Amino acid sequence: MLTTEKLAEPLSLAHGPAMKNRFMLAPLTNTQSHPDGRLSDDEFRWLTMRAEGGFGLTMTCAAHVQAGGQGFPGQLGIWDDRHLEGLTRLAAAIKAQDSVSSVQLHHAGIRSPKDLVGDVVGPSDDKDTGGRALTTAEVEKLRDDFIAAAKRAEKAGFDGVEVHGAHGYILAQFLSPEFNRRDDIYGGSLENRARLVFEIVNGIRAACRPDFQLGIRLSPERFGLKLAEIRDVAAELLSDAKIDYLDMSLWDVKKEPVEEEFHGRSLMSLFTDLPRGPVRLGAAGKIMTAQDAAEVIEAGCDFAIIGRAAILRHDFPRRALADPAYVSPPLPVTEQHLRDEGLGSAFVTYMRGWKGFVAEEAA
Repeated sequence: MLTTEKLAEPLSLAHGPAMKNRFMLAPLTNTQSHPDGRLSDDEFRWLTMRAEGGFGLTMTCAAHVQAGGQGFPGQLGIWDDRHLEGLTRLAAAIKAQDSVSSVQLHHAGIRSPKDLVGDVVGPSDDKDTGGRALTTAEVEKLRDDFIAAAKRAEKAGFDGVEVHGAHGYILAQFLSPEFNRRDDIYGGSLENRARLVFEIVNGIRAACRPDFQLGIRLSPERFGLKLAEIRDVAAELLSDAKIDYLDMSLWDVKKEPVEEEFHGRSLMSLFTDLPRGPVRLGAAGKIMTAQDAAEVIEAGCDFAIIGRAAILRHDFPRRALADPAYVSPPLPVTEQHLRDEGLGSAFVTYMRGWKGFVAEEAA
């Protein structure tokens, strides 16, 4: 059995405060915000309970940077100053628990539900969703709105932000040769398809205070992405050292790559072996036990990103550090269990959509 001692060690970041341990709360969709994107009491409780539960960094769900970039009902917004009051309250409460605070910045692109946003947009026209291609000027506005959202998070008192470049949302759509068929400077070569990501990263770093933290989330598979290309993007982000951490969302930290040319090694190892200088690397994907988290560190990551296990126990870090044999509760769990762990009604309903997660109530 691996020791969990390394998980308890603080982790310094190039900018801003250190994480008190190696546990980061994954940015988790919870559908609990008000319809206009303002923070609700339920979402406040869900996130502050995780900060209380020992997470070194507590991250919000994906917060959309444009009204038209909404990806799901009840999504947290960061596109308007009306969101500042709730965000300010949240940042203060997370930091009061000695947890680093971060907002994830997001735009759903062609994954935006038409009934929520009306005008669905992406890098190119998309017949499956009815999405239309952004003009070059609109791409520049999107870039500027990501940067403005980071400034808003800074104003609210957050320690930093994470740019959502994963899971087939708009930045991943730009990175994908399948979804990005543009012929301007934001399409064609990988350099052009990645241009928006780098302009956002560079813009946030230039616009925000020197100790403001900046991370980015990438996923290397699915959604029309090429593993070798995402690895190249990751390598450049690491070597540029404008970011503080790279958050790799791998679906399962123990899995092999889907693409045949990379079989025979773990997907995670393709990123842990990249030179990273002062930039920290974390991985997410089915980390459900203390041993899973310890294995991620043993395999070369700097921190472990906890999603489902943090839904099941708000104090997963505390439990994992106290007991190297700690295992998350078996599924399905009752609705009452989730309520006791700080999930509001909307979040519980959302989790019912995850097959086998919530027990069916007896009639």
